Amino acid sequence: MEWDDLRIFLAVAKAGSLAGAARSLGVNHSTVFRRVNGFEDKLGVRVFERLPSGYVLTAAGEEMRASALRVEAEIDRLDRRVSGQDLRLSGPLAVTTTDTLSSYVLGPHLKSFKDLYPGILLELQLNTQFVNLSKRQADVAVRVTNSRPETLVGRRLCGVAFAGYASEDYLKTVEAPDNLEALTWLGLDESLAHLASHKWQRNRLPNATVAMTVNNLFGLLTGTRYGIGAALMPCFMGDAESALRRITEPLPEAGSSIWILTHEDLRHTARVRAFMDHVAAGIIGDADALEGRRPKG
Repeated sequence: MEWDDLRIFLAVAKAGSLAGAARSLGVNHSTVFRRVNGFEDKLGVRVFERLPSGYVLTAAGEEMRASALRVEAEIDRLDRRVSGQDLRLSGPLAVTTTDTLSSYVLGPHLKSFKDLYPGILLELQLNTQFVNLSKRQADVAVRVTNSRPETLVGRRLCGVAFAGYASEDYLKTVEAPDNLEALTWLGLDESLAHLASHKWQRNRLPNATVAMTVNNLFGLLTGTRYGIGAALMPCFMGDAESALRRITEPLPEAGSSIWILTHEDLRHTARVRAFMDHVAAGIIGDADALEGRRPKG
């Protein structure tokens, strides 16, 4: 029994389908189909029932999954510990962050890092959710959050201020621009209900008209820019738009923090350490803009 067979078995068990497993593994559907059938032929037992709804574990498959998960956890742990001894300032470095941080905050610091360490290949992954650093889906995370995952280590770099913004054109159409509840607002949808800014808007403006909800901050920026309504957004985004102006001071209850994080076993890897130190220094240098005291730039 080979680990690669178990890896494919676990992918199908987790996804419940060949297509889902293929996506998670980065291979095509036919490869997974062929490998699962070959695995079962070698074992001489069926580990999946093929149903119209997908692939479902048999009793033998259920028993195998428990053991395979333990093997997977041990291999992941070994991979992290071995990588953690890497003293080279070269090779790949996977960094996960959000599209807004990438666009407004990280750009110049990524450029200066590459100038210093041309041998390190940055692999930038833009994702609104925390990827699993324990499984080496990424080496470093740069995130806006108020609740750091307990499995990761790192540091808080600075705050991220949020304030209300609206376009000058929109504000000309309302009678009382200082009355926040009388304004039409843009909001975040329930996929982002955990954000402090979403909670602030829901609790402080419960009766305000909401014209549109979006599932990311760029959607707020677009709607506000075109005068659909007002929106609560990070000051580093709103202050960068000449067509917008603040309609509130930065709101402490809606704010958050920027963290740079990695897994405990990777913290001493040379390229991880170099990246975290360099980017941390750069972001801390931008703290006045990020915390809403002055525009970035």
